Amino acid sequence: MRALGMTIAALLAASGAQAQAQHQAQPQHQAQAHPQAEAQALDLLKRGIAFRTVAGPGNQTFDYASYLKGVLVAGGFAEGDVRIEKVGDTAYLVARYRGTGTAKPILVSGHMDVVEAKREDWERDPFTAVIENGYIFGRGASDMKYDLSTMVATLVQLKREGFKPRRDILLLLSGDEETAMKTTALMAEHYHDAELLLNIDGGGGERDESGRPVSFGVQGAEKTYADFELAFTNSGGHSSAPRRSNAIYQLARALERVGGYEFPGEVNAITKASWAAAAATASDPKMADAMRRFAANPNDLEARGLLRSDAGLIGQTGTTCVATMASAGHATNALPQRATANINCRIFPGTPVAAVQARLAQVVDDPELKIREVPSGAVASDASPLRPALMALVARAIHARFPGVPIVPVMSAGASDSMWFRAKGVPSYGVSPIFMKSSDGFAHGLNERTPLSEIGPSITYYRMLLTELAK
Repeated sequence: MRALGMTIAALLAASGAQAQAQHQAQPQHQAQAHPQAEAQALDLLKRGIAFRTVAGPGNQTFDYASYLKGVLVAGGFAEGDVRIEKVGDTAYLVARYRGTGTAKPILVSGHMDVVEAKREDWERDPFTAVIENGYIFGRGASDMKYDLSTMVATLVQLKREGFKPRRDILLLLSGDEETAMKTTALMAEHYHDAELLLNIDGGGGERDESGRPVSFGVQGAEKTYADFELAFTNSGGHSSAPRRSNAIYQLARALERVGGYEFPGEVNAITKASWAAAAATASDPKMADAMRRFAANPNDLEARGLLRSDAGLIGQTGTTCVATMASAGHATNALPQRATANINCRIFPGTPVAAVQARLAQVVDDPELKIREVPSGAVASDASPLRPALMALVARAIHARFPGVPIVPVMSAGASDSMWFRAKGVPSYGVSPIFMKSSDGFAHGLNERTPLSEIGPSITYYRMLLTELAK
């Protein structure tokens, strides 16, 4: 999941605001350049895109992991400190950068797999890296072989420099983040005794369409993904003899009730910070006032209603559920024996999945309803506590490049590997340094691309975070 979900920049855009700091934020010359690491990162990225790490027949995730292990070992990691485990048709990789002390390790997570891409749909071969006009194109160019390549190059650079951390740094690369997340669950089971986790597949910077930096989001929470099946069954019969009890009509009434229901407003420390930052720069005074009022009191119906009238903001106001699929009947001349619909919910952190299922049943209020949770591979997780020291470090690293850009904790509406570690009690933060325009966001889509100009700054940023956190 490379997409940021709803970052503070998206909040700003949705409310018609402009970050005041962006006018003063000009790219700064990086204090250090690492040409060898930058060249290696680009080579890793080009080679990485060529591995077809897609679930199903021909999955090359194990091969990609083996290639990365070779790079890490050649770069100074001990053979025994880089482990690959096969899991079905995929695999995960764990690399340990050994520290000199006994403090809890720092975890760095990412994923090697990508979403399927078909050659006939793309302008270029999705599994052949193509460089054009300052961009690199290919499946995984942004989600997420770019960050993966710059992180591996950074770790090798630190080995090259002789850096000795006081605590271990563990690189954890999953192999099915885009699908079942079984490899992530296994790693979280084994490696949850840690200080914190840096997820390089979350967070990140936003640019406006002129290229100016607008904000930088640190992902500290994500909503829980859940699907529920609503089902009604009848005995059926001939369509020439209609009955009052009809599964299709029952389902239609149920969907109407679900569609008309609003879950309560909710806030946490993460979203309060996002609302405050958005309100401070919103050009619409009415919207700014609603953001402040909602952050102070999520039960303020007027403020909540205004925010929920904007599709770009509704996901940040609490749990949302929406009908996404429906199926009914078995013949055009027969009464339906079964009618079902899928309700997709994005549940606010801290709200139990079972509570949402129970609420949906209450809303439908039909004793003939059968409702069940559809297995999705997701797990509920609470928001990670805000760490002032981490936020200050991220701010220092980002402001070395773009002074004054707002650094704001954000909640993602999607799912990432972080949820498995948060569920195990590991504070987890999405910290990808890549700054991109919304118009360049093609993760999971056609002609995926990322600007090559982010390679050097990413290495400088990762180097600062790792050397400071692993002291």
